[in-house]
Amino acid sequence: MLSVHEVTTAYQGLVAISAVSIEVGKGEIVCVAGANGAGKSTLLKSIAGAERPRSGTVTFDGERLDGLAQHVITSRGIAYVPENRRLFPRLSVRDNLRLGSYLFRGQADRDQPLDLVFQLFPRLSERLDQRAETLSGGEQQMLAISRALMTRPRLLMLDEPSQGIMPKLVDEIFQAVKRIRDTGMTVLIVEQRMAECLEIADRAYILQTGRVLMQGSAAEIRSNPDVRKAYLGL
Repeated sequence: MLSVHEVTTAYQGLVAISAVSIEVGKGEIVCVAGANGAGKSTLLKSIAGAERPRSGTVTFDGERLDGLAQHVITSRGIAYVPENRRLFPRLSVRDNLRLGSYLFRGQADRDQPLDLVFQLFPRLSERLDQRAETLSGGEQQMLAISRALMTRPRLLMLDEPSQGIMPKLVDEIFQAVKRIRDTGMTVLIVEQRMAECLEIADRAYILQTGRVLMQGSAAEIRSNPDVRKAYLGL
């Protein structure tokens, strides 16, 4: 479904990822893991159109994406939840969700994805009139993911979804990601919490200083002695 081939992207004048290649198949959860500063977020931004690669190609369902504007990439079926969530803090939960469905304005079924949203995150249905800024960190992450789902994506990209969340809610977020995949959606997730990410992923890539250090099935990566020692603390 998604092919990133030899992509190099600079961020603030410095090369953040160098000749990175990854593949994401339809219906997979693919985890990109690594330490802070490894280039994980830049990779997602390069796919989503938030950063323009210096070289390399990004294709989605056989069509080139690199060089397209971010809103065009969204309309092609890729939803991107950035690390800082980028909610509209003074708007209500309801209005943030409605903005997610902007591509379908004027259509009678504009709010159709709400059924899935409320199944995944029932507490959002109880907070529709609350301003986004009054939600907890975990609830804000739920809202950011839900707003992305309102675009009806075929590929959902999540950047550090566990960041800034109470530990008891982290598992809830990861279980929601599994349930999203079970609906037929494809997920590409960037995480520093490698153990949790590998638990739900089908395949994984490890980035180190902007390059792919290792790739394979999640089980292979999880059982690799070097990974267990360097990243999992085992």
